Amino acid sequence: MSAHEQMRAMLDQLMGTARNGETDRHGVKFYDDSVCKSFLLQCCPHEILSSTRMDLGECPKIHDLALRADYELASKTKDYFYDIDATEHLEAFIADCDRRTTAAKQRLAETQEELSAEVTEKANAVHELAEQIGQKLARAEALGEEGMVEESVKLMGEIDELRKKKAVAEQEYRNSMPASSYQQQKLRVCEVCSAYLGIHDNDRRLADHFGGKLHLGFITIREKLAELKKTVEKRREERGASERERSGGRRHYVGGRELDRRARRHRESARDRDRNKETDRDRDRERKDRDRDRERERERRRSRSRSRSKREESRERSRGRDRDRERERESRRSRSHRSSSKERRRE
Repeated sequence: MSAHEQMRAMLDQLMGTARNGETDRHGVKFYDDSVCKSFLLQCCPHEILSSTRMDLGECPKIHDLALRADYELASKTKDYFYDIDATEHLEAFIADCDRRTTAAKQRLAETQEELSAEVTEKANAVHELAEQIGQKLARAEALGEEGMVEESVKLMGEIDELRKKKAVAEQEYRNSMPASSYQQQKLRVCEVCSAYLGIHDNDRRLADHFGGKLHLGFITIREKLAELKKTVEKRREERGASERERSGGRRHYVGGRELDRRARRHRESARDRDRNKETDRDRDRERKDRDRDRERERERRRSRSRSRSKREESRERSRGRDRDRERERESRRSRSHRSSSKERRRE
């Protein structure tokens, strides 16, 4: 992004779409359905996880800093209840992530060598100490970059103590395992972001994980969801009351039905996206299978053609040899005939 574009984005974020008399370049207002309400509350997973291993790509709804500024200004005088929309969005996303975590754990259980309860407990102890070291090391490095040297040094002291405990736990784990089995990488799944962590990962690898954008992004999303869920039921009641009040006090529970419709739309949209992705993957697999089948068929045809060519060449060589032998026999017969004629003439 150029310096001019950065300055424009900063002005949009500060002043909204109406700065210098401009109109919204998207042609929408922040309250339109096409605008991402999670983005307005700064918690859209598409934005938080961009440029990570789990980059979700571009959000299907509009993200615009100027619209966010418009919303923040308008929300000072009116409650739009967008925290409810954001809660439903994040709940669906985290539920999907947790399903992936469960599936990853199941795969590990099926592929890794099963350990006894005692050995598993010792392995988990090593994992937990390693994760604490990685988390604290990432935090200490962040504090050091912020200039908070004393806090960083204090954390490094705690890390040294954890390393001593980890060394003891590793020795106990090693003693409980055959030497050949100990060298195998025992994995487990990060409960926050579903990444794989190894029991032999060093401190640097763990610090990079726990201080990385992916893991921290999931922490941000989970913390925001936990914060929103504390008040979501009360907020739903408030929204229902507000809608009933605007409709003249008629008790037709528009708020509840609207909430159900929105939740249904979110679920259906997520299912549609999953189905579309699965369909695309199936089509891609089918295309690749067809390409492989065509390539194999072409290779078989080429092989048969080469075999036919070789057989033809062999037959042609055989016919050539037969012709050569026939010419040689004819030549011998001719020479014999001429010799006989000469003998008869001499007689």
